[in-house]
Amino acid sequence: MKQQPILGFTFALITAMAWGSLPIALQNVLSVMGAESIVWYRFLVASLAMLLLLSWKKKLPTLSQFNARYWKLSIIGILGLAGNFFLFNSSLKYIEPAIAQIFIHLSSFMMLICGVFVFKEKLGLHQKIGLVILIIGLGLFFNDRLAIFTSLNDSSFGILISISAAVVWVAYGMAQKLMSRQFSAQQILLIMYVSCVMVLMPFAQFSQIESLSGFTLGCFIYCCLNTLIGYGAYAEALNRWDISKVSVVVTLVPLFTILFSHVLHRINPERFVMPHLNTISYIGAFVVVLGAIISAVGFKLFKYKKV
Repeated sequence: MKQQPILGFTFALITAMAWGSLPIALQNVLSVMGAESIVWYRFLVASLAMLLLLSWKKKLPTLSQFNARYWKLSIIGILGLAGNFFLFNSSLKYIEPAIAQIFIHLSSFMMLICGVFVFKEKLGLHQKIGLVILIIGLGLFFNDRLAIFTSLNDSSFGILISISAAVVWVAYGMAQKLMSRQFSAQQILLIMYVSCVMVLMPFAQFSQIESLSGFTLGCFIYCCLNTLIGYGAYAEALNRWDISKVSVVVTLVPLFTILFSHVLHRINPERFVMPHLNTISYIGAFVVVLGAIISAVGFKLFKYKKV
């Protein structure tokens, strides 16, 4: 497809804004609904949309595409994606959205490490530098609350859950990469979404949706649509722009979460919480994003020979 930089940037920006705003809306819904119920409804909406799309394109996956290997990969991916959604949602009961989002880039770096061991890929100099910068950024971000890593309280528990969400997502990411040899990206998403609906169904409390009204109902609807908006825009961005450039824009997700938290708190301080961050923490957030950007496109800055 012909490169369309302006449209590509626009869709990538929509993706970053959608994913950045998601935890803020989720935190409000969690006050009246359990994480497992929210996740089930989000997967249900995404499943129906993807089913309609692939049916219209006549590209639904078939059983003949599966063998023992792909069944196993599907199970790994389903558990990874369902676990990621549930754990990330759960972490927002204990920590602020800005803190939960700062760990989003751990998944990318863990994918790089898995690529080294599983696919025998080379870890580039820019990726090593990016990882070091990210670790420094995390240290700066948590400069005034390092004690939560050595003590057991709600905040430390929330951070542990958030890190776990990033870790289990790697299982989904690796499964998706391996399944892409047999299935299209949309087919994989349909398989994962529908399967996650079935896996989480025994745990979902459907009656909780009756507790939603007004503001919380609006947040809930946005959370359900967010998966379609975010991933749909992401797919369109990749179709119109270089993946490395799209990746740079998407790394801004934590910064959008911080920005939206401030703006929404000023608009409605009773509904939205102001991030409890000091100046060094804000600098740390930018450094974390810088580390992710260098990892994504640093190969254009650092010229080196592969060994």
